[in-house]
Parts: sequence; structure tokens; C-alpha cells
Amino acid sequence: MGLNFALLSVSALLLLTPLLSLADARDIGVCYGLNGNNLPSPTDVIGLSVAIIPRNEDIASFAMSQDAANAWVNTNIVHYKNNVSFQWITIGNEVIPGPLGLNVPTAMNNIWNALASVGLAQIKVTTVLPVNALGASYPPSVGAFTSDVLETMTSIASILAQQDALLMINVYPYFPYSSNPSHFSTEYAMFTSNTPVVIDGSLQYFNLFVAMVDAFNVVLEKINFGNIKLVVVEIGWPAVGNDPYTSVSNAQTYNQDLLSNVTQNGTPRRPNYIMFWLKPDLLESYSLCT
Repeated sequence: MGLNFALLSVSALLLLTPLLSLADARDIGVCYGLNGNNLPSPTDVIGLSVAIIPRNEDIASFAMSQDAANAWVNTNIVHYKNNVSFQWITIGNEVIPGPLGLNVPTAMNNIWNALASVGLAQIKVTTVLPVNALGASYPPSVGAFTSDVLETMTSIASILAQQDALLMINVYPYFPYSSNPSHFSTEYAMFTSNTPVVIDGSLQYFNLFVAMVDAFNVVLEKINFGNIKLVVVEIGWPAVGNDPYTSVSNAQTYNQDLLSNVTQNGTPRRPNYIMFWLKPDLLESYSLCT
């Protein structure tokens, strides 16, 4: 059954191990898409907690039609519920900002209604944001959503709060560092600074990753949903393609120091709580799951 299920959702399936949390177990997860290489077999992965991402092209139909949302849940969730540990349905990966993102709140709500109608309300519905959903993020205390996503994100946050669900984010310090290396030191980007680099009020930041996460915490506070917790679902550092910033050594240093950091500390704004999964690769990056 596991193999058939994985093949059913070649472009849509994301299989994940349990989360890392300072408040809970300290497990490291992997995103399991079917477009990579050196992947574990579907039968090896199918017993884990699962987050499934519908196709982007289905988001608008979910938003326009409760029947379409019901049909998708019946086909892709109900049929497998006794054999697969579904924990999240993610409506869109980095479709916000963008025109498709306008459909996400209603699509989330309709999928949530569909789950409740078949007795599966314990499965949470969420979405995944990129950093460019933020119009400001430096220092973290000035974090703000861009004006074009503010209304959408307020609606999404309301849905998440009703479910007691997490907001998923993708955080890649490599991109701001490599695009503006004069602004960010290598030590700040790579978790190797022994002294605080950014002082934000009473809070001290030693690395860019944590600062980026806290910028998301700030924006949630500013729209009065500071109780919503974050989970970082994609991280990594590329090993090739943009010398001198990319190298196997840099990728290894970043990922190993990231693991050491997040298993010991939360963020300055959330010192007792941080959750993340590790994506297997980013531009051929070294990763902890290989």
C-alpha cells in the first residue's frame, strides 16, 4: 500500500519525521519529495508522520468549491487513513506572496471543513511561507508582512489559531548572505560567531537563522497572533554553484552548527521553543540526512 500511495502523489507528497522541539522530543525530520536522489524507499518512509501538499493547481478549486475540497480529502486522505499517520495538510509551498496565495485562506478553511466532516479534525491544515512574505526583517523587531499579503496572512493566522496549528516557514540564510555579503558577516551567517552580532533592544542575535525566525515571530505578534508557533520546514546551504559562498565545507559547517544550535536553544523571543525539519538538499547541499 505504501508504494502505491507514494506513487499516487509524485508532485504533491511530503513525508516528514516527527518535529524537533525543545518542549518535546529532539528528533530531526526530512522532507521527502520524489524529485530528489538518494531517497529512502516509500515503504521505509510511510510509517512516519505525514504532511501532504496538494498540487498548486488545485488550490483555486478548493477555494471555489467545498465539494472539490471534500473530493480531494476523500480520495487522498480518507482512503489511506488507517495505514498512514497524517498530521498536516499544507495548502501551498511558497505561493504567498503571489496571486495564487489569495486563495489559500478559503482553501485551507474548506479542506479543514472536509476533514471535520469525516471525523478527521485532528489533522491540521497550514501553509508554508518564504522569507519574502516579509517586507522588513532586520532587525527582527521591525519585522512586518508586505502590504500585499497582510490581509491574507491575517486570515490564515485566524484559521491556524482556531485549529491550534503551526505556521510553516522556509528559512535560508544563504540567500541574504550571498546577495549582500558586505551586510552580513560569514560568522553571523554560518553559526560561528562567539559574540552577538545584532543587538535588538534587550535581545542578542549570534546568527542570521535565528534572527530570521524571530522576524516571523514578530510579524505574528503584530497581527495579534503571537501564540501561533512556527516550524521551519526547509533549511540548508548549497555546496556548489556560487563560489566562494558555496562549498561542501561551508554546507557541512552550517548544517552541523545549525543542528547543535537548535537542539540547545530556542530563539531570543521564544527561548523555550523552536521546531524544524531538515530538507535533504538545496542546490546540491550537504545535509544531515545523507
